[in-house]
Amino acid sequence: MMNDAAKAALETAASLPIWSAPTDVQLLGGGITNFNVTLTDKGRKYVVRVGQDIVLHQIMRFNELAVHRAAQSIGIAAAIRHSEPGILVIEFVDGVTLDEAAIRDDAMLERILPVLKRCHTEAPAHLRGPVLAFWVFHVLCDYAATLRDARSRHIARLDELLQIAAGLEQAVGQVDIVLGHNDLLAANFLDDGQRLWLLDWEYGGFNSPLFDLAGLASNNELSPAQETWLLENYFETRLTGELNRKYHAMKCASLLRETMWSMVSEIHSDIDFDYADYTEQNLSRFRAALSDFQSM
Repeated sequence: MMNDAAKAALETAASLPIWSAPTDVQLLGGGITNFNVTLTDKGRKYVVRVGQDIVLHQIMRFNELAVHRAAQSIGIAAAIRHSEPGILVIEFVDGVTLDEAAIRDDAMLERILPVLKRCHTEAPAHLRGPVLAFWVFHVLCDYAATLRDARSRHIARLDELLQIAAGLEQAVGQVDIVLGHNDLLAANFLDDGQRLWLLDWEYGGFNSPLFDLAGLASNNELSPAQETWLLENYFETRLTGELNRKYHAMKCASLLRETMWSMVSEIHSDIDFDYADYTEQNLSRFRAALSDFQSM
């Protein structure tokens, strides 16, 4: 059954003054930090993203808008029709949302890699106004403080997790900076049959390229051989032991961030989603990746 927050999102999306006579107003599944609504107006279909700033997750909509516009400029994000506080209206792209199995297909990875490189290297020239940085180790510390303040059921785990995070940050060391998407879940890729689109830019910002590469691999359970291929083709060089260790440290951090994101969402989100189960899934993935890293 639809909760009150979802009903309010539908009403908000349908009542925007930009519409003539919106029809087929429906909640689009998949969003776990905001509500996505599809509707049709004057024969064209749109997606309305409804969501205010979420400071607990360091989501600021001015930043999402700026990064999305830059990505749109290079043809990897859907065109923006309208924006206002708490609202982003984009043109609907008719395509297939990828799942983890699709991401793991070698042919798909060959299509994904150039999209990431273009995001990292071409999109920054199209940025306008202030844009945030996304440093995962700061995010982890902030999440821990939020969880303590809220008396989370996970408090007993936090000291250990922060100690691990500090070691991972030291292992990552100095980094190059690019414009990252920073949330490369399978559901944020859309294939229209001719090209790939990246969805959901709310975590976009300046970051190490390793974070997107690690997030792509960890969120979609790429094989070790695929990870090597990804790194060698992204950096256009043979994989060294030093780069491999930095990458695997960032991979652990990416999984820890997804885990602690879910811990916070267990307490604070109004979205109808099983965050507790999502926490345990990602914690298991994090522990496995950490074991691999520690054995290097």
